[in-house]
Amino acid sequence: MTPNISAIRQQSTFLDACYRVVDGVAILLGLWLAVDWSHVPFNSSHQFAVAAAIALFYVVAEITGVYRNWRGVSTQREVGCGMATWGASLIGLILVGILTGHAQSHSLLTAWYWLWFTPGLMVLMRVAIRLVLETLRARGLNFRGFAIVGVNPLGMQLAANIRDTPDLGLKFVGFFDDRPQSRLPEIPASLGSQVGDIANLVERARRGEVEQIYITFPMRAEERIRKVLAQLSDSTASVYIVPDFFVFELLHSRWTDVRGLPVVSVFENPLYGVDGLMKRTTDIVFGSLILLFCALPMLAIALAIKLTSAGPIFFRQRRYGLDGREFYVWKFRTMTVCEDGPKITQATQNDKRLTSIGGFLRRTSLDELPQLFNVLYGDMSLVGPRPHATAHNEEYRKVIQGYMLRHKIKPGITGLAQVRGWRGETDTLEKMERRIECDHEYIRTWSIWNDIRILLQTVSVVLLKKNAY
Repeated sequence: MTPNISAIRQQSTFLDACYRVVDGVAILLGLWLAVDWSHVPFNSSHQFAVAAAIALFYVVAEITGVYRNWRGVSTQREVGCGMATWGASLIGLILVGILTGHAQSHSLLTAWYWLWFTPGLMVLMRVAIRLVLETLRARGLNFRGFAIVGVNPLGMQLAANIRDTPDLGLKFVGFFDDRPQSRLPEIPASLGSQVGDIANLVERARRGEVEQIYITFPMRAEERIRKVLAQLSDSTASVYIVPDFFVFELLHSRWTDVRGLPVVSVFENPLYGVDGLMKRTTDIVFGSLILLFCALPMLAIALAIKLTSAGPIFFRQRRYGLDGREFYVWKFRTMTVCEDGPKITQATQNDKRLTSIGGFLRRTSLDELPQLFNVLYGDMSLVGPRPHATAHNEEYRKVIQGYMLRHKIKPGITGLAQVRGWRGETDTLEKMERRIECDHEYIRTWSIWNDIRILLQTVSVVLLKKNAY
């Protein structure tokens, strides 16, 4: 019998419906407050605007996934997704207003108030819902008993993850396994204990003591999984299979489907949809502001380079960008040579190739400023793995496993490796390996807040002039 794979869907819950109502109320109440604060009467144009805004928000929400199950996800991520959804909805609303002629009937002051009141109300209401749920769980309500089938490292990791995520609303019953004790690893006391076998689990599930069951057998144990599922089918508990994908080096993973067939990515770019839009917007806004602020210093640097040494002001070198595509990175020239061949010698301390001001420009990272043009053009980002010369890529990809995975995201002017001290010359293989580990970690854990933190840390790193020469 062929399984109905296309039936796998994310469950829609009562809480999901509550969030939809809450967001609609926030949009309506936000406009009502905006109208009141701007001292204008609430009219039919406002009614049209709020109806269109709610409709657009619900449509955009399906794209951004704001109504996904946020259990176990930080409030920051949920709020960030909601704000991005509201921002995209406003853009659509403005276009609708211009096309229908309703935009002229609204004052800029009212629109400005509405722009800020609505997301503020959304945040307050969502935080309030989370606080209510936490209060209920603190009193022993809104909890579901869960069990783990399989005493193994994956099961223990799952138990630890759920223990550290109390807002999931899950209460651990214990581990269940049919294997003899002699074959089972020791369970840390902080994670619970084995309380029975599969037959005992089925009995507990029938009595309602266990509502959710997670099977953590390895993927190769297909026959064991089938037997357990056959036994658990005699209960009404929700059963989940936790695949042991941790045996692979996951760079970034997400579920998708091919005509209903579920697939999971192993090596993936994390910046899809709203996340990619947020990062690109941040690059353009902050990149433009930094470039505007640095325009005069850059002109002074260009003049100093021209007056103190022979050669071009800028230095271009081929680098690997997103998905390994080559591009030319821009820098202020700091050396008497412009190497871009199959063999490139990294800069070292007291390098004789440095110009009279080259050392200063490199120590202060001022030579990197022209890369702001790469950011605005779209070849680079403000934050990401530092782009290496093509020659170095070809050298290190042969000796460091997973080296090329750093190109699953746009390279950056600064990055996690740089703020952790792996900046500058990589004269040993270990130094490059540590840098690549940081790059992989950055891709796995990317968030817009992490980017902002790295940018702020970069300032202190540059001021201390660590490992730069």
